[in-house]
Amino acid sequence: MPRYELSLILKAMQRPETAATLRRTMETLMERGAVVRNLENLGDRLLPYKITKHNQRHTRGAYFLIDFYAAPNILTGLLDHLHRDVDVVRPAVLKKDAQVSSKPCCGPQQ
Repeated sequence: MPRYELSLILKAMQRPETAATLRRTMETLMERGAVVRNLENLGDRLLPYKITKHNQRHTRGAYFLIDFYAAPNILTGLLDHLHRDVDVVRPAVLKKDAQVSSKPCCGPQQ
């Protein structure tokens, strides 16, 4: 299974509501056969621009990264589910490289 990273921007909520939304998202991933490796909280921030989602205007959001393994065929259904979730302002899935190169960068060698 390929490795993916789910970037989530959740609407500004209190901690219990944010935790419930994350729990719901993680359960959705696992129900579809994904293996979750890591959940990273990047904190609450001002959005770079106002986003209107589900008839609400958002100026702040909570940023999260979820690292997981999943079959490629579940991604379309997962994103469709997340776009319908009223607490998710912006979901995005990126495919991660399987192996990171251990070679140094192409700068001058010393």
